[in-house]
Amino acid sequence: MPTVKEFNFKGELVGDFEVSGEIFDAPVHVPAMHQVVVAHLANMRVGTHNTKDRGDVRGGGRKPWRQKHTGRARAGSNSSPVWVGGGVAHGPHPRDYHQKVNRKVRRIALKSALTLKVQENNMIVVDNLKLDAPKTKEIVGFLQSADAGRKPLFLLHESNMAVSKSAGNIPGARVLHVDSINVYDILNHVKLIATPEAVRKLEEVFGA
Repeated sequence: MPTVKEFNFKGELVGDFEVSGEIFDAPVHVPAMHQVVVAHLANMRVGTHNTKDRGDVRGGGRKPWRQKHTGRARAGSNSSPVWVGGGVAHGPHPRDYHQKVNRKVRRIALKSALTLKVQENNMIVVDNLKLDAPKTKEIVGFLQSADAGRKPLFLLHESNMAVSKSAGNIPGARVLHVDSINVYDILNHVKLIATPEAVRKLEEVFGA
């Protein structure tokens, strides 16, 4: 079975933590990860952008001048896109950017992303990650001791407002509940820091 390093909250190496090979040593499927990330970013778009075309702007009723013998270019309406104050040609309008991804593809992509973290030694397990009050200094000290200070992603098995607020002051850091794990955040962050309970939850949900 693959293993990852386990630390305590003081940043001291405790030992190796065994993880499921089915989840953390799966075949890496790059196309699946690409599809899921593209869909994730697309689904984040609101799609409320809107522009006025020539039928929505004010004016455009009367022909500005006669067709011929004026020495100027032909013009049929002052709402034309070539006129200042005219409508926008082929501008964006409200639309839905949602992309559907099959559940099987999402599972393959998630396993691939987690496997990459283990293969690149960018995943660690931290025991007893709890704070009674928000203290960014303690989180920073742990990250420095565990050599995990570059864009860390904390994966928790339960909500902890103190940890969330403390990590929120660290540039590039993010805290996720294990139920909200997604491929984009795993790949977008360098270090994955999970609690043992969060790892076991992943193995329970995405295992056989």
